[in-house]
Amino acid sequence: MSDRLGAVAIGRNEGERLRRCLGSLVGQIGKAGTVVYVDSGSTDGSVEMARGLGVLVVELDRAVPFTAARARNAGFARLSEAAPNLELVQFVDGDCEVVAGWLARAERELGADTQLGVVCGRRRERYPDRSIYNRLCDLEWDTPVGPAEACGGDALMRAEAVRAVDGYDASLIAGEEPDLCLRMRRRGWKVSRIDAEMTMHDADMTRVGQWWKRSVRAGHAYAEGAARHGSGAERHWVRETRSNWAWGLALPAVALGVAAPTGGLGLGLLTAYGVLGARVYRDLRRRGVSIEDARLGAFFCAIGKVPQALGQATYWINRTTGRKGGLIEYKGPSGAG
Repeated sequence: MSDRLGAVAIGRNEGERLRRCLGSLVGQIGKAGTVVYVDSGSTDGSVEMARGLGVLVVELDRAVPFTAARARNAGFARLSEAAPNLELVQFVDGDCEVVAGWLARAERELGADTQLGVVCGRRRERYPDRSIYNRLCDLEWDTPVGPAEACGGDALMRAEAVRAVDGYDASLIAGEEPDLCLRMRRRGWKVSRIDAEMTMHDADMTRVGQWWKRSVRAGHAYAEGAARHGSGAERHWVRETRSNWAWGLALPAVALGVAAPTGGLGLGLLTAYGVLGARVYRDLRRRGVSIEDARLGAFFCAIGKVPQALGQATYWINRTTGRKGGLIEYKGPSGAG
């Protein structure tokens, strides 16, 4: 197999999910020198399993805070060493299996447009019917086909484009992909989502606490992204952060603040969430989402403003006090439930 195309998978205690991930990569592009797995302090035997599959393994120094961005950079550096002719790199999270045929399709897309730096496809949830939270993930990833502002953790990228922006920002604990894509677009590269199956993801979210943590992490990413790039022409995540502040903090604070003086009538302000939910529901239905999924998405979009605002507040508190925020993980080792 040519070293023109390689892959970087990252993970932490992904267990059987990682086995499926690496197996799907090895099956499509080979192993030695072309597939790299980067481990962030796993304790479930992931490193030994990966080595057993014959892929290159990078174990991150545990003395340095883990981030997905740091792991991807380390993997890309190791892959570049092993494959000096590297032109294309598939980044993938260790809880995702790459669909057969994806790499060939994505490679053709990049070959047809020299300004295309990133191409991604449809990520699907492996078990959407196991929980409403898994179903929400599947709905979240059903984004429009065509020119895009950003990709997620899974995407085929042009190595030249990654190097042009010095890779991911390793200091980010969330939102590193939109940050990377924004910096690429500012350099003239394009990002596109194509109509093709890309990966099968295993969110393994069965509890409301997991959904809450994931939403807090999203809020943290919005806040840091807007703080870094919001003043640019793109107004990166400014609208999202303002919406979270308004719906997730200001509205409940005002409703609770006037509840006592108004004999509880002030709590009626919370009915405004119904207006927000109705608006989201209408937008989802216009996109062709089923009635059931549109209702689910609208409800959790509305109440999700609260944990997202909490995540934003956490970012600003840490920034103000000089503290460094750590990873916000929402699931345990594979099979842990």
